[in-house]
Amino acid sequence: MDKLVYLCYPLVLLLLFWGSKWHGKKQWNEEFFNLDQSKMLQGFLAICVMLHHCGQKTCAPWKESQYFVPGLDFFVPIGYFFVAVFFVCSGFGLYKSYHTKENYLKGFLWKRVLPLIIAFYVTEWIFLGIRLLDGEKMSNQQLIQFITGIKQANPNAWFVITMPLFYLFFYISYGLLKKDWLALPAIWLLVLGWVLLGCSTNHNEGFIVGEWWYNSALFFPLGLTFAKVKDKFIGWMKKHGWVYVLSMVVAVVAGYFLYRYSEFAQNHFSYYCEWVRDPSERLYRRFMTALSQFLAALPFVYFMVMMNLKVKLNNKALRFMGAVTLEFYLIHAIFVDLFGFHYREDVLPNICNIKNVLLYVYVVFATSLPATLLLRKILHPRQPMFPEIK
Repeated sequence: MDKLVYLCYPLVLLLLFWGSKWHGKKQWNEEFFNLDQSKMLQGFLAICVMLHHCGQKTCAPWKESQYFVPGLDFFVPIGYFFVAVFFVCSGFGLYKSYHTKENYLKGFLWKRVLPLIIAFYVTEWIFLGIRLLDGEKMSNQQLIQFITGIKQANPNAWFVITMPLFYLFFYISYGLLKKDWLALPAIWLLVLGWVLLGCSTNHNEGFIVGEWWYNSALFFPLGLTFAKVKDKFIGWMKKHGWVYVLSMVVAVVAGYFLYRYSEFAQNHFSYYCEWVRDPSERLYRRFMTALSQFLAALPFVYFMVMMNLKVKLNNKALRFMGAVTLEFYLIHAIFVDLFGFHYREDVLPNICNIKNVLLYVYVVFATSLPATLLLRKILHPRQPMFPEIK
């Protein structure tokens, strides 16, 4: 029965390609990376993120042997690959909106940043309430830290902390500098500063508690840059179809070797170098590790984005997930914990131990969906609970 978990792999591919239209030689998807296509891609990646988190509970290398059940091993080490595509989509969308919508920055903080902050606190308090109801003991200091957001009760909350920050970088850069040739380098430098700040922070000692806060961050300005050159680049690619095919093959081959290099860098340089006394050496080690992961994720991001040039995604399941991606991302960790082999690791005892990994994945997904819709209604009370899917 444990082998049934491997059904997740063909099912995930079926979800991605069901109903899609494949374009043959000298044919191209004219809806390449538009809002509808990018949203469906993000919906697919939200499922992959869930499988990544389920894999961390079942077959991560650090799991105790008595709880280790293989099956989702592929998803465990590449969560930052999926997040990298999210950042590219966000940067791409911001650039296009700024250059196509009049006075886009007017009310930007209210429309784009504030909803993410509200989503952060709503889900934080939901997670905190569940942990308290389950009997977790907290000091007054810990309680205040969780309520104010200084510490995160939701393990996925880091994403809705970094995104408003990156949006703020965008708002400041384009608000002050206006022109692409000034604003884009400014955003690159600001995000690079965020990465260096993360590299200078030890695990669980500061606000940035781990490398997942910054190891895919540079894909946000990369998405902005891609949006700037997209039309010329895609136009050139269409004229040289053989280059497109070759680049996709190179992405697969290079992706393998760059990923293997990132494994070497993590072992050789390491994020976990608190034992190094010299702060500059710690910074260097962590930055080289983060850079290796950026390079490893780059071919994956290229392949997933450029695939859209030949494959037009088109099914209602992806459109639904694309419409509720943020809510699903924020809420599913509750059920990953509730039905996993551990709940809150060493903090609270296990509540419901689902040993069959395929059943575990199914239950997490099935319970996350209604919670996602409920959260959507809480965050957007004027919108229908079920998104309209055309």
